[in-house]
Amino acid sequence: MWKSLFRGGASVLLALTIFAAPGAIDDQTATQIEALSRLQGVDLESNAALKGAVLKVLEKTRGTSHFVDLVRDFRLKGHGPELLHYALRNPRETAGIEAFRLAVAELGVSALETVLAGEEGSAAVQLIGNSNDKQLEAILRRLAEDSQKPPALRKEAVKALARTQEGARFLLELAREGKLGSDVKLTTSSELNLAPWPDIKKQALELLPLPQTQNAEPLPSITELMRRSGDSRRGQQVFESTTSACSSCHQVKGRGTEVGPNLSEIGTKLGKDALYESILDPSAGISFGFEAWNIELKNGDEAFGLITSETADEIAVKAQTGVTTKYKKAEIAKRQKLTTSIMPAGLQLTMSTPDLIDVVEYLASLKAPPKN
Repeated sequence: MWKSLFRGGASVLLALTIFAAPGAIDDQTATQIEALSRLQGVDLESNAALKGAVLKVLEKTRGTSHFVDLVRDFRLKGHGPELLHYALRNPRETAGIEAFRLAVAELGVSALETVLAGEEGSAAVQLIGNSNDKQLEAILRRLAEDSQKPPALRKEAVKALARTQEGARFLLELAREGKLGSDVKLTTSSELNLAPWPDIKKQALELLPLPQTQNAEPLPSITELMRRSGDSRRGQQVFESTTSACSSCHQVKGRGTEVGPNLSEIGTKLGKDALYESILDPSAGISFGFEAWNIELKNGDEAFGLITSETADEIAVKAQTGVTTKYKKAEIAKRQKLTTSIMPAGLQLTMSTPDLIDVVEYLASLKAPPKN
């Protein structure tokens, strides 16, 4: 039937151009899209009327998966930027991945460089990994071993590489040669622990062992930990206990000591995966303004902590106890910013696995109040 309608031209045009006004996709537009889906692959250049109708429908579907389908099915050109825009907002959706493939085919790989350097870089890396395009894997490899790139971007690259056998072997090679940055080691260990290839998983456990709990038992991977539910009320008790001593450096709603970041709304800012990483590998993603400094004074004394303020004449350093001390710059012999976090590593050694899950459940529950 659709072939005969297409041959008629006018009948199809009538069926497809009833709705010209822009707006949300309604039932009539959905019917129109269904009609077009049966004509996919038709050469629009040979039928100007049908091409016009397709373009009208295309206009009404901007920002939706139908837009992607129409561009693909009718091989429409000139929509690369909009396809990439859609893909970056839907990096884990089928339509987003398809939009990404179409955008790269039209714009070229060079178009990704600008995106990778911007705020949407992580989404672009996810898309590269989800596209399963072997030609783009070189970008993931370059990111994974470039210590100058942001840790968040490199972690996404590691996650994508770990999903392919060649990529996983590349990560093992970096670890074996000492070229795997400390800020992505935990992510690499956690991802390779889930590898379906026994030899790779075995090598990963030898080169990149998972963190241990207080019982000297290896922790499950972060992916596995995220599948488990915890008790937020018990997590608060663990958080405030003298054993874990989390509240000795962090405040939550006025309780505790504010040395590190205030965690009263941390559940709004970080997902559970990032919370686990912050606890298990605190030096991998140090928040701006919370970098630790080592201060050497001319009289031989030393100070260690966060620089909370600085003037032309002096600096103020907050120690791990929460006490702030001011030092005259004239008295300072040397100061060095450290790559390690002021938050101690190995905090999970004070907890059992259920304890850790409960603490993350508690932190995830700390949300900003709803806006009126």
